[in-house]
Amino acid sequence: MFEMTRWYELSLLLHASSVLFYFIDFLHHNRKANRIAFGLLSIVWGMQTCFFFFRMVETGRFPVLTLAEGLSFYAWLLITLSLAINGWLRVDFLVFFTNVLAFFILSLHTFAPTPYTVGIAEQLMSELLFIHITMAILSYGAFSLSFMFSLLYLLQYELLKRKKWGKRLWRIGDLAKLDDLAYVLNGVGVPVLLLSLILGIVWAYMKVDHFVLYDAKVLGSFTVFAAYSFYLYRRAVRGMQGKEMAYWNIGSFLILLINFFLFGTLSQFHF
Repeated sequence: MFEMTRWYELSLLLHASSVLFYFIDFLHHNRKANRIAFGLLSIVWGMQTCFFFFRMVETGRFPVLTLAEGLSFYAWLLITLSLAINGWLRVDFLVFFTNVLAFFILSLHTFAPTPYTVGIAEQLMSELLFIHITMAILSYGAFSLSFMFSLLYLLQYELLKRKKWGKRLWRIGDLAKLDDLAYVLNGVGVPVLLLSLILGIVWAYMKVDHFVLYDAKVLGSFTVFAAYSFYLYRRAVRGMQGKEMAYWNIGSFLILLINFFLFGTLSQFHF
């Protein structure tokens, strides 16, 4: 049974990677990323199908009677629909968000304590918390570097505006490159933060008594996600660039700092 949990975790990791590649394709219309995401999702579908049939053989019935079985079947169904939509309709926006939901359901099923012994369940929940924190820190790191590039953008902008030519100007780099680097890093940070939030909610739901979504740190984290998502929307969909986007990026990072240093102390369980 313990070895089976490793396969469930591997399936979850592959699914998370698929979501990230779908997000890259969603932002940049990158067909290579789409093919990689489709391949990873196909592997996840194959693994989930095997898990489903193993459970069917083990129980001698159609495995949907318990909560864990229902979640497993629901996640498998969403993945199946995602593959069908991606293969036939090419509605990438719908595929991306369907996979986010499927990842959330798969996370609930993987880390639900009911199929395992108490000891294994506790270890899995500790691993889930570790993954949640690690992914959150990775996203914060990406946002921090993006913030630095936006600061350099504004500095370079002022130097060019005041016509202060010199070595400092050339060492900072051109405006377009700085703007693109800030955008790319935010494009990495947003999906990683989203996956971290999903796993964090799953952990809190399983482990925290009277967990509520209106906890200060939870609301703050979703505010950070919303601020950076709006940045990506304006940059990728509306094509906005330049000084205004740099200021928005800096403002989003200030929200991140407030969430990290203030809302964490106000949280019922993060502190």
